[in-house]
Amino acid sequence: MRRLLLAAPFTLLATPAHASTGEAVNPWVALAYLVSGVFFILALRGLSSPATSRTGNRFGMIGMLIAVVTTLVTHVPTSDLSDYEVISVFGLGEILIAIALGAIIGITIARRIAMTAMPELVAAFHSLVGLAAVLVGWAAYLNPGAFGLLVGDSIGTVSKVEMGLGIAIGAITFSGSVIAFAKLSGRMSGSPILLPARHVINLGTLAAIIVLTALFAMAGSSETMPLIVALTVLAFLIGFLLIIPIGGADMPVVVSMLNSYSGWAAAAMGFTLGNTAMIITGALVGSSGAILSYIMCRAMNRSFLSVIAGGFGADAGAGGGEAKEQRPYKQGSAADAAFMLEQAEKVIIIPGYGMAVAQAQHALREMADILEEKGVEVKYAIHPVAGRMPGHMNVLLAEAQVPYENVFELEDINSEFAQADVAFIIGANDVVNPAAKTDKSSPIYGMPVFDVDKAKQVFFIKRSMGGVGYAGVDNDVFYMDQTMMLLADAKKMVEEIVKALD
Repeated sequence: MRRLLLAAPFTLLATPAHASTGEAVNPWVALAYLVSGVFFILALRGLSSPATSRTGNRFGMIGMLIAVVTTLVTHVPTSDLSDYEVISVFGLGEILIAIALGAIIGITIARRIAMTAMPELVAAFHSLVGLAAVLVGWAAYLNPGAFGLLVGDSIGTVSKVEMGLGIAIGAITFSGSVIAFAKLSGRMSGSPILLPARHVINLGTLAAIIVLTALFAMAGSSETMPLIVALTVLAFLIGFLLIIPIGGADMPVVVSMLNSYSGWAAAAMGFTLGNTAMIITGALVGSSGAILSYIMCRAMNRSFLSVIAGGFGADAGAGGGEAKEQRPYKQGSAADAAFMLEQAEKVIIIPGYGMAVAQAQHALREMADILEEKGVEVKYAIHPVAGRMPGHMNVLLAEAQVPYENVFELEDINSEFAQADVAFIIGANDVVNPAAKTDKSSPIYGMPVFDVDKAKQVFFIKRSMGGVGYAGVDNDVFYMDQTMMLLADAKKMVEEIVKALD
């Protein structure tokens, strides 16, 4: 009987059939993995638009089902255990029970989680992917024969490189995602935490990880244990160090970046294990996450390196600090807003994270419906980094069944503010701050923002005048002549406007 693989069931599911025997992969298995890869590609295509996102999700589920069933059929021993190079301490029954438990947990979380908590949920899931990559890498290291990694009596050099990279990227993804989860969920400050000489420490740690990976690849089998332990520990450490100095305003980039990391970790493990499905899936997730990170950075007019170096407002008390000076402003009521809204011909709504916190999207949709019945043209303007994860506002508006054709990106609608009668800002701040265009000393200077200052009338809903946005800077829009501040909980204010419109 072959040596037992003492690892979690998911490690078995990631193992190629008869890897250590050198046998050719069953063509039906290769075809099944290819079909699952096609479904994953179709899933990404569907998720590129709110109109097709549900279909994209279904394609992804089908692709994963094909991959998991194929792996179970080809890897789980059902009769003669001696025919299998990899033998799990758990049988098919135990694995199916684990899958069922995971499904129950996933369904429960999906039904109970609030949309405002979706960013931290995504970060938490990314951490699990990273941890899985680390565990799979260690399982392969401890049981190289079972994974077909032996060249003679030791692990092959190429396999060591792939294993080291997979463990390192997975560990960075795990610890970085834990910090992102803590920041997004409010368990730690969303402000940048700037350590002394952090750049030197980070670069030194990354250089050490690269050197350790090279030494691990070249070392003899008796010398590898201290190297892989040190590699794993430093990778966990650098994940914490990279995300701690990033502020709340950069969290959309962080979420997509960690998504990319999780993909590359899976792809690296796929190469180590010779698993086509993991390589395809990991490459798709890694590349799409990297592209999305680039889009997010371009939307903020920032480089990826500047995001990693530290968050917006690092020197300005980011994360909801107090406005530095008291300036006169106009405060209005729901009745004032309702009167001017129904007199308007064109209204552009700019939602932000404050709308998400208040869960005001349904009331907002009701307000827009009433205005449209009165002959008012209503459009929604979505900034790429509004909210705390990519597409956050799009998801919330889709939940409220806002028509897709009424939702526009910044570059498609920014020129229309000059013709708008009302710019209705609900819970957004930094993405409408004109300091990004005029104040070179501002931490958000250069970030593309909505030209709400060109609208004839501006309504700005926020809880109070005390707080500022994630970037930690005051907003001149509050004090413009055409701005009326509506200071209240976003949902309550919109509901009062709806009552006044009836």
